[in-house]
Amino acid sequence: MRWWRGLFQRMCPVLTLAIDCSARFCAVALLETSGNRILAAASPDIGRGHAEQLPAIMQSVLAEAGVELSRITRIGVTVGPGSFAGIRVGVAFARGLALALDVPVVGVGSLEAIALPAAAAQRKPVMAVLDAKRDHVWAMLVDADGAAIRQAAELTPNAASALALETGCLITGSGAGLLAGINPALAPQIIGESIAPEIEDVARLAATLDPVTSPAEPRYLRDADAKPQAGFVLPHQEAG
Repeated sequence: MRWWRGLFQRMCPVLTLAIDCSARFCAVALLETSGNRILAAASPDIGRGHAEQLPAIMQSVLAEAGVELSRITRIGVTVGPGSFAGIRVGVAFARGLALALDVPVVGVGSLEAIALPAAAAQRKPVMAVLDAKRDHVWAMLVDADGAAIRQAAELTPNAASALALETGCLITGSGAGLLAGINPALAPQIIGESIAPEIEDVARLAATLDPVTSPAEPRYLRDADAKPQAGFVLPHQEAG
């Protein structure tokens, strides 16, 4: 039956389902890849509870588009950086769904999904910078063609500010204000301060990525806050 399914998929539109739970939004979009057309999308601001709400939000997007789940041919999911819990929920859901549907799944970097569309629209280098709290930011710098000048990394706001000033790049993302607060000369370079990528941009980027080189695996850029509590570790006893 696999040959029949392959023939059926070649005759039908290529549909990419995109998921983003990297911030307080629970976002889903459906893209008809051949026409680069978003059929439906939703990005409710839920704060927490992604695991409970994601299935229903996905179903509402599919219903709005008039598309059955079985027709999905590719899945994309943001892999971070961002919320530890949200990323885990999104990745687990996307991978499980891809396995059930027998379709490829790709991981989309949150910073790439912010920086690349901005660079393409502005035709200038762009730094995507997200507020990582605890006096750090997550940042990525791309040139006007979308090639990485500085790969995604966790930096201090001072380091990111110096890099933005040195390169003269445009700045977008929730950490942009932090950089301008350090150096007000950067204020004219800010073009946006969103806390997460647009789900439509995630979908379009997901449609272009290779599952081998862009696996759906979390990209945190920072160790988890939760650590094993040594005081509760029981001593190991030798057998005998």
